[in-house]
Amino acid sequence: MKKGKGSVRWRLVLIYFLLVFIAMVVISVFLLNRIEAYQLSSLQQNIDSTVRESGMLNTLSGYDLKSDSAAIQKYLDGGFSFTTEEISIVDADLNVVASTNSTLVGRSAGAVFDAGIITSVLSSGNDEVLNSQTADGVNIMNLCYGISAGASQPKGVVYVRADLTDIHTLTIESRSLFIRATILALVITVVLGFILATNITEPINKVTETVEKMSKGDFSTEVPVRSNDEIGQLATMFNLMQGKLDATMGEIQGEKSKLEAILKYMADGLIAITTEGEIIHINRAARKMLGINVDEEIGPNAYESFIGHLSPELELGRVLNNSMEGETEFNFDYGGFTFAVRYDRFASEGDSPAGVLILLQDITERQKLEDMQKDFVANVSHELKTPLATVKAYTETLMDGGVDPETTDHFLEIINSEADRMNRLVKDLLQLSRLDHKQERWNIKEADIISLLSLCVEKMTPIAAQKKQALIARFSHDERVTVAIDKDRMEQVFLNIISNSVKYTEEGGTINVDAIKDGEEIKIKVIDNGMGIPDEDLGRIFERFYRVDKARSRAMGSSGLGLAISKQIVEEHHGSIEVTSKLGEGTTMTISLPVVTHRGIANIE
Repeated sequence: MKKGKGSVRWRLVLIYFLLVFIAMVVISVFLLNRIEAYQLSSLQQNIDSTVRESGMLNTLSGYDLKSDSAAIQKYLDGGFSFTTEEISIVDADLNVVASTNSTLVGRSAGAVFDAGIITSVLSSGNDEVLNSQTADGVNIMNLCYGISAGASQPKGVVYVRADLTDIHTLTIESRSLFIRATILALVITVVLGFILATNITEPINKVTETVEKMSKGDFSTEVPVRSNDEIGQLATMFNLMQGKLDATMGEIQGEKSKLEAILKYMADGLIAITTEGEIIHINRAARKMLGINVDEEIGPNAYESFIGHLSPELELGRVLNNSMEGETEFNFDYGGFTFAVRYDRFASEGDSPAGVLILLQDITERQKLEDMQKDFVANVSHELKTPLATVKAYTETLMDGGVDPETTDHFLEIINSEADRMNRLVKDLLQLSRLDHKQERWNIKEADIISLLSLCVEKMTPIAAQKKQALIARFSHDERVTVAIDKDRMEQVFLNIISNSVKYTEEGGTINVDAIKDGEEIKIKVIDNGMGIPDEDLGRIFERFYRVDKARSRAMGSSGLGLAISKQIVEEHHGSIEVTSKLGEGTTMTISLPVVTHRGIANIE
């Protein structure tokens, strides 16, 4: 902490300094004035004593001041030569008739004395005292006593002059002494004041330094308690407060860390804005959804450019208005994704609106699943409705009678075919249900995948031959590759894939089946030069009931579930199934399965 001239410590020292300085000045002025007044009063009393108690005034009243000047001079020289003051006798005509200072005898009093006080005494009869200064700069005290001639006015005066140089010298020396004493006292005052101020302000400075550290997040420093006075009690209570605050801040920091972790890793996007549209918080999920880089700075008025343009419902004005009415929910599509939005206002102290909290949830997959479920129900209904309608129509015809035996047999074959079709559909649905709920029973054993694939090709060759297609096995029948599979389920997959190639390849086409060992995997490829699959349909061919050419697929007896079942079976075997295709040129289906790395058991299946 920076300590300057304006700190409490120096202000206390200055106040203490001024108090002592003022006190010393007042005392010194008072004492010096009293000393000088005392010296002057003592001098005046001594002169009065000399003039009055000696009987000088009575003695002089018996002389004729003009004719007896010699006798008067003799009287002064005989009785007052020892005094240090100058005594002169002045007659009514202001002539000096006698004096202890012989140089003044015979001179005019107006030229050497203050004629004013002489005239005043001669006229009033009252004694006068006047302090003055000579032409040489010597300070003197002038005392004038009237020489009475009975009841009449004074016939002259005794004029006494006393040199005040010693008194003034004493006063100056006393003043110098007081100044030195004042300086010494002020120095001692500054030192003691600094020590006193330090004792008072140091704990306050410690408190201030501790508060400064606390403002930066450091709650570990305590203020030392060095006394039991008010300052010590302040330090004790501050340390108590600091401990409580440290514990509280620890709890707040813990809650803040948990909240930050929740906001950071929550799957939903969270955006907080002020009523002016300033984005004050946006979590990682929201940045990812909106395509905002994690390190990208967001300006104070960036709401419209980042969020407001995504949907009319997210325009700032509409959001602020709707939030005043309570929580608002809606969905919108943006960039191929579907988002669910919920927002509501949050308030500051006093329940005044402070901003809006917006929650973004990516429901694209959920929406797709809901759409798939709707499509699934619609497709199942449709797949069952068509054969049921056929069965009902032909059954009602037979029940009406009048049908010849040949037509009856034909109708029964159709009914039987439609029943088989429904049976296959139900079986596929049941199998999908078991796969979805992990209820399918697996008989996993080590088996030679090449021999299984050869068997499947052999089974499908007659069917391909009916369409004059070439079904070619490009792998070596003598090679052995061991995998851990459920043979029946994997055979179902292979037959389904090859069957699809046969169905969607024109007469005279070619279907190649190959098996390639790639490291710890075996890749089974079924390659045809059939009609191919459009790019927009490639990502959906493994969906249930999805058909590229719906009319043709139904005509060929396809339920649209075969690839969905095949994909789940392969994935249950820790494998994968992929498709590449080009419209009008053909399709390649690739099944990848892990190879058994350890040595297999003899006589495997």
